[in-house]
Amino acid sequence: MSARMHLSAAHGVQPRTGGASPGRPSTPEEERFTLAAELLALLGDRTRLTLLHALAHGGEADVSTLTEVCGAARPAVSQHLARLRLAGLVDTRREGRRVVYSLRDGHLRRVVDEALGLADHRLTGRPVHD
Repeated sequence: MSARMHLSAAHGVQPRTGGASPGRPSTPEEERFTLAAELLALLGDRTRLTLLHALAHGGEADVSTLTEVCGAARPAVSQHLARLRLAGLVDTRREGRRVVYSLRDGHLRRVVDEALGLADHRLTGRPVHD
């Protein structure tokens, strides 16, 4: 996934034409499904999912804190955070020399929580529900 993905549209980047055939513009519904698929692809990485969960439930954090939380190497955490930032899923602010990250959207928190809830149900055998 490139930095110019649909998710960056929130930052003024023009969305690409997702599933359109040559010579045919994509429909809003095609764009919607393409965008949702790209979001889920970003969440499909364990480290990024861990980072988003940490930000959703722990509030703001810097790279050092997030590195401890997810147990990955600092350069890898920085790269994952950069992808999330470029996708418009996390915000940053400077605090002296530190960069502090925060979750940008409550919808994203709920998606992360639902994914983890589904995993809990699968792992524990609890019955499914609406």
